[in-house]
Amino acid sequence: MKNLRLKAARAGMDLSQQQLADKVGVSRQTISAIEKGDYNPTINLCISICKVLGKTLDELFWVE
Repeated sequence: MKNLRLKAARAGMDLSQQQLADKVGVSRQTISAIEKGDYNPTINLCISICKVLGKTLDELFWVE
């Protein structure tokens, strides 16, 4: 399942995939795979992404 909330939050902060990847210590391809729904990140990576984007885990990763 695509993570459009992550993509929207990243774009809302005017960050490229590469910039977000650099801030959380992963590759651009990892961020791309998360946004496409091809990769399930670890909880630690989810938390790091949330901190950078100023969002909660529920806001970015909770599936309704």
